[in-house]
Amino acid sequence: MNAVTVTVPTAEDMRELGLRLAGLLRAGDLLVMTGHLGAGKTTLTQGIGEGLKVRGPITSPTFVIARVHPSLAGGPSLVHVDAYRLGGFAELDDLDLDASIAESVTIVEWGEGLAEGLAEDRLEVIISRGDGPGEGREVRIVGVGDRWSDLALGPE
Repeated sequence: MNAVTVTVPTAEDMRELGLRLAGLLRAGDLLVMTGHLGAGKTTLTQGIGEGLKVRGPITSPTFVIARVHPSLAGGPSLVHVDAYRLGGFAELDDLDLDASIAESVTIVEWGEGLAEGLAEDRLEVIISRGDGPGEGREVRIVGVGDRWSDLALGPE
C-alpha cells in the first residue's frame, strides 16, 4: 500500500484536489470514499468529474443510489454511487457495478467495508475534519494494489 495525506483548507481546495486526482484516473479505476456527513466526498467528486470532463452537475446520489455521468471528451464515464442507504454487499452487488467498472471511473461514497471487493486495485479516500477552526479537512489517499504502487499527486 502507498499513501498520500493532503491538508485541504477550503471547499475550493477540495475541488482542486479532485482535479489533480482526475489526472491520475483512467477507465477501470475504483475510489472508495469514507468520511462523515459533510466531510467533502461529493465536493471532491465534483472536482474529479470536472477533471474527467463528464456531464454534470454532480450532486450527492443519496436518494438515487447511483448516477452515471458520461464523458463529454471521449474519456471514461464517471459512475458515482452512494452506499449510505445500502444494507450490505448484496444490495451493492444488485447495482451491477461490475458490468461497467472496466469502462468507467467508479466512486463509491460510504463504501468502506462494502465496495473493496469490486476491484483489487483501488484508491481508498478517507476525509476527516481538521483539529483547528474553520472548514479544513485532511484527506488520506491510500493506493491498494499494483496499479497504485507509485501513487503520487504531483505538484499543487
